[in-house]
Amino acid sequence: MNDVIDIAEAYGKGRTQFMGIELLVAPGALVPRPETELLGRTAVDILRRLNLSAPRVIDMCCGAGNLGCAIALDIPGAAVWASDLTEGCVDVARRNVVHHGLGARMSVLQGDLFAAVADLRLDGSIDLIVCNPPYISETRLKGDRASLLEFEPREAFAAGPYGLSIHMRVAKEAPKYLRPGGVLLFEIGLGQERQVATLLERNDAYENIRVVANEAGEGRVVMAMAKG
Repeated sequence: MNDVIDIAEAYGKGRTQFMGIELLVAPGALVPRPETELLGRTAVDILRRLNLSAPRVIDMCCGAGNLGCAIALDIPGAAVWASDLTEGCVDVARRNVVHHGLGARMSVLQGDLFAAVADLRLDGSIDLIVCNPPYISETRLKGDRASLLEFEPREAFAAGPYGLSIHMRVAKEAPKYLRPGGVLLFEIGLGQERQVATLLERNDAYENIRVVANEAGEGRVVMAMAKG
């Protein structure tokens, strides 16, 4: 699969493809990338193995809502709460929920990570949290990855001095919402697998931590299970 997409072309068309579905896109929200399909497929595989009639899912840092929509369409009984910080992302994600007729099962909320869902009484009830956070360091955004900001918002990429600031916050807050045996899934940047796995290993709330590689053998997803 070619991981290179023409961002300007996608914005010009107002739509793109992700996991076999059409998604609306607009400036203000990251255009979904083909490499993120590994995260989506991993999430769907886990939910199918859990074989729950109505799994409960949080799509954290939802962007255009691509992961939440794809999961809800692949797992017909799933209830999905998606959240993002910026109005641009929330607007596009809500449009995609309507576009795919998912309004009865998928909600899009605006807020700073779990603050968006803090009042919904989801504590200890979530089967899966999927998160494709920003993971580019500020140094790289000023250097070799500066071109990323030509068309898309800084918030979609910037993640502190080491590219892990959002992973750290989500890993700390997620156990409050996961049920025992629930799963946290992260997308990671190239070369970040050991750092993110170690971050989870140092948190006593998790077990069964592992890295999922793409077809090229590169670790691009890290998963962890909430302890019972």
